Amino acid sequence: MSCILIKEFNNHYKMKEAIYQHLKDVDSYTINNSAELEEFRLKYLSKKGILQQLFESFRTIPNEEKKEIGKLINELKQKVEGKFSEIQSKLEADSTENTAIDYTLTPVSMKLGTRHPLSQVRNEITSIFKTLGFTISEGPEIEDDWHVFSALNFAEEHPARDMQDTFFIEKNPDILLRTHTSSVQIRAMETQKPPLRIIMPGRVFRNEAISYRAHCIFHQIEGLYIDKNVSFADLKQTLLYFAKELFGADTKIRLRPSYFPFTEPSAEMDVSCSICKGKGCNVCKHSGWLEILGCGMVDPNVLANCGIDPNVYTGYAFGMGIERITMLKYAVKDLRMYFENDLRFLNQF
Repeated sequence: MSCILIKEFNNHYKMKEAIYQHLKDVDSYTINNSAELEEFRLKYLSKKGILQQLFESFRTIPNEEKKEIGKLINELKQKVEGKFSEIQSKLEADSTENTAIDYTLTPVSMKLGTRHPLSQVRNEITSIFKTLGFTISEGPEIEDDWHVFSALNFAEEHPARDMQDTFFIEKNPDILLRTHTSSVQIRAMETQKPPLRIIMPGRVFRNEAISYRAHCIFHQIEGLYIDKNVSFADLKQTLLYFAKELFGADTKIRLRPSYFPFTEPSAEMDVSCSICKGKGCNVCKHSGWLEILGCGMVDPNVLANCGIDPNVYTGYAFGMGIERITMLKYAVKDLRMYFENDLRFLNQF
């Protein structure tokens, strides 16, 4: 036997022994994490790995031996790839299972919160007026005398100013917390040209003693519509639609003459009691009616104060307390409950 044949035989024999050893090593290889899996891949499946080296050495094997050696190499390759895929799938499954459980969470299930009842009613009211083409306008809570009183037809010594118990800022008679959202109406009329169709939700402040029926902080929604040929009939139909949408299709309304410095004529609007269906109960004081808002045609002086010609344009305005509406809608008897954040009360909504 020549020296060349002896060398080829030795390569063939050593290669078989090496492959058998690698088969045993793969079976006994322990992989516990992704780092060890990557180490396994680099060792066997990378460009400089064992399988690549075996394929390169395979070219030196005599043709008559290639069938046997090739079979062993393919067996090793399948074993390596199979083990790699199996361990990879297992590690991914373990990772997904672990991330699905947050061990820092309290064992007590957490309840989802809900919107405050005042927010719910405010959103419902604004949604109704949006369907009529009204847009939302907002303004500052700290205002000046002009926007809260003077522009709204409250003269300096007008007795109507006594209707409002006002919080003044640092005893400055010109800077105050707004007592109504009518100040937003003035700002809108000063900066926008008719036609105007807006609603103004917001928080207002009055220096009143806190009781079951009054608070120093409360929420209002006011509405304003200014255009040519706007009449009191337009106001009535708008408010009738609103009442039926909010309290039910069977709701009736009535308008009683009243007085406000910024509207003429003015009215108070009552709705039929939704609790007793107009038959009379303690909530409506056995009258069958509940007062919910004030309204009227915008006084020509107010239009003129804001630069709008009262000879060309007319308009109506209305305003309501959200707390009052919410009390009627949900039969809440104590206004203070809205501000106490008692979960036993809030969870009912």
